[in-house]
Amino acid sequence: MDSDHPPRAGGSTGPPLGPAETAAVIAEDRRGQRRLIVVAGWTGFLAVLIGAFGAHGLEGWLESRFAAPPEEIAKRLDQFDVGARYHLAHAVALLALAGWSGGLRRALRYAARLMVAGIVLFSGSLYVLVLTNTPAWGAVTPIGGVLWLVAWGLVAISARRAD
Repeated sequence: MDSDHPPRAGGSTGPPLGPAETAAVIAEDRRGQRRLIVVAGWTGFLAVLIGAFGAHGLEGWLESRFAAPPEEIAKRLDQFDVGARYHLAHAVALLALAGWSGGLRRALRYAARLMVAGIVLFSGSLYVLVLTNTPAWGAVTPIGGVLWLVAWGLVAISARRAD
């Protein structure tokens, strides 16, 4: 990136910006940053809430609804726990992306969106699988994992290209 020209929205550079344009770019970056912090906050809130249910109420809930052997219940509890742990880890990652110095570059904005989609598809499919006892939902889980892989790759590429 050319250090003589300030970054524009999305991390691109161009001719020098005037004061009003610079202020607009900074305001846009701050709005995007605030939105991502809100998303990270609510995503983290839900991860903790869902994780607490998984730790304190899910076993009894499953036993009351499904006539499944104890090893099947244990397997479902583990699947739910995996979903909740990855959910919370990616909520924290979203918060870290929001705090990335220099504003959110386009690739990081895409990474954040992919992380949210990964939470929905990976963790969400595990939650649905467990709560409905429908193992077919396990076919959706890897799609969320792939979205996370792409998101983390974008984070790495952005860091490599950062000034």
